[in-house]
Amino acid sequence: MLKVFGVIVAAVLVSTTGSTGVTMSHTMSNDRDEAFSVADERDPLNVNALLAAAKGAPTMICALAAQSIGNNWGNWSDAPATPLKSVSSTESDYDFRGDALSSTDVQTLLQALASEDPCVRELSVRVMTRRRSDTVVSGLVSRLTAESAPLREVASLGLGLAHSSTSIDPLIRTLGDGVPGVRANSAWALGRLEAGRALTPLMGLFNDEAEGVRLAAVGAVGRIDSTRSVPTLIRVVKQDAAPSVRRVAAWALGQLEASEAVETLSSVLAQDRDSQVREMAAWALGSIESGRGIAALLVAAQRDDNDRVRETSVWAIGQLEDNAAADQLGNIAASDKSARVRGTAAWAIGQLRGDGGRAPAGLVGMLKDRDDDARLKAAWALGQIGDASALPAIRSALQTEKDEQVSRALVRAMMKSGERSEAAFTQLLNSPDSRVRESAVRGLAGRESFNPWPWPWPRPRPFP
Repeated sequence: MLKVFGVIVAAVLVSTTGSTGVTMSHTMSNDRDEAFSVADERDPLNVNALLAAAKGAPTMICALAAQSIGNNWGNWSDAPATPLKSVSSTESDYDFRGDALSSTDVQTLLQALASEDPCVRELSVRVMTRRRSDTVVSGLVSRLTAESAPLREVASLGLGLAHSSTSIDPLIRTLGDGVPGVRANSAWALGRLEAGRALTPLMGLFNDEAEGVRLAAVGAVGRIDSTRSVPTLIRVVKQDAAPSVRRVAAWALGQLEASEAVETLSSVLAQDRDSQVREMAAWALGSIESGRGIAALLVAAQRDDNDRVRETSVWAIGQLEDNAAADQLGNIAASDKSARVRGTAAWAIGQLRGDGGRAPAGLVGMLKDRDDDARLKAAWALGQIGDASALPAIRSALQTEKDEQVSRALVRAMMKSGERSEAAFTQLLNSPDSRVRESAVRGLAGRESFNPWPWPWPRPRPFP
């Protein structure tokens, strides 16, 4: 237990080191419980102590400790082959920066990359790549040709984290390494560097026998802004044996906004056996924003047996600016078994008819939906449309609505739809909910002065 605690404490100290260091000192008082006081400075990181604590630590604890360190250029969870590759981690939203390491510390960390202990290698590469350093980059590059496969693997990982353009050519040469993890990490690193001159050798890995290498190479190509890869990506999304690779190929085509891939992606959405591939194909069609994909998206939104595929298809339709699709979305909003699909359909209708028009009957009926979030999105969409014929349904819903956010959204919808009756305003101004009263006052002050709240976006789209 003491070793576990030591690893976590050491990693947290690394992660919280900043331009103004802090340390926690334990104090006691006869009149108070234990407390912590913050000092202005703290001792520098003891690299030797950190690595000693890491050796032999439980894998999961080490993964959490390593993730707490972070790197300036992004997170580690999408790296193909880390020393702790058997453990998946949750991406951190933070980007921790630390004081520059001494030359002695850098050499200690570089030497530790050759350790047989995966936790030591993991923490070493995280710590040394927190900041750009020519010494670190050159040390990692020199290890790309080491005899030890784990050392070459962690070196290519480190170069992706260090994000130095000077490592592009050495990484391109490493794409031919005999070890899949090294090839995969090198491809991943080149994608992070958006290295255009690596495009051709990366596409050469699309036929690699190792799924992880193909996955990393396709993902890297999707980050390089060039349409030269589109025909090859189309072949991959249609033919690769691994669903994970087909999925990332679909993502890459959407990322590159490849309009020439619309027909292929439509076919993938209709026919691929894997739901995650179909979901990504729908996302890609929405990202490309071509009207040629609307038919396939509507079919998937209505018939696919996977909730996430239907929801993403509905979201994509909302991106295509085809007003004619709003009525079909209304039918989906009224009937889909998934509350998320119904809510996203309502959001999409608000996107398509946000400049006015008629509110589909299915959208109006959603004001009685059993799900709070679905009703919220429906009320928001009705406010976007501003259809006066929906006012009776909005007034009726407001009388029975129990959720505060939905109530405020209904007030907004009433104002945007042209509500002017004295009885309605009297009811709103006498509401026991102060936020409803505030919304009514804002509405009375002028329709345009009422902020477009709530803005219920659907959940984030799929990412490889």
